[in-house]
Amino acid sequence: MWKMNWFSRFLDFISPRLCVVCGRRLSPTERSLCSVCQLHLPRTAFQFSPDDNPMAQLFWHLAPIERAAAFIYYQSHSEMARMVYQLKYGNSPDVGDDLGRLMATDMALAHYFDGIDLLVPVPLTMKRQRQRGYNQSEMLARGISEVTHLPVASNALKRQVFRESQTHLSRHERQENVNGIFVAADVETLKGRHVLLIDDVCTTGATLTACAQALAPIEGIRISVLTLGFTLH
Repeated sequence: MWKMNWFSRFLDFISPRLCVVCGRRLSPTERSLCSVCQLHLPRTAFQFSPDDNPMAQLFWHLAPIERAAAFIYYQSHSEMARMVYQLKYGNSPDVGDDLGRLMATDMALAHYFDGIDLLVPVPLTMKRQRQRGYNQSEMLARGISEVTHLPVASNALKRQVFRESQTHLSRHERQENVNGIFVAADVETLKGRHVLLIDDVCTTGATLTACAQALAPIEGIRISVLTLGFTLH
């Protein structure tokens, strides 16, 4: 169990750490989420049927994805959406690390990481990453790596261009918006590997499909996906 050192306890006394969902003060052994909010996370349980669940079905006939799962159901403007907002826009990379650890602990119970060789976070453009200070998908991957000990291949994929935000686009428009924007950047490392793409939220699957299509031509590659959230349709 994670414990705070004396300096962290001192900082916590001066500036208490708060749960990113409910805003309550965290105990010394809690990270980002209080135990009550952790208990009430709307878990999907997709990891127990990774080749046939509502998220996996998004990729059928579009991308060669073997397993697909999300940790929780995501609904914008809900209480649980606060933690995703904090991760992406709150200058809180540690939230990604903590949520990645939590995801990995749950997913490992279903042996979801068996056979996986590399964690590949979905990349941001350089401009967006500079603005944000970090890539939230990479922070999730690093948290997962701390539990699973799988390496993170942060430079395996590159995003070539930035196009408009996906937020208000239809499923077809989202797919058109991301076509051809990703490119494999470290082919030798990826050959013959089973890679796990990591992203924050899956809505239509367009971004992850585009990533998988960029990786698919690599010799012997196998591709699976894992996200923090899955948007209810």
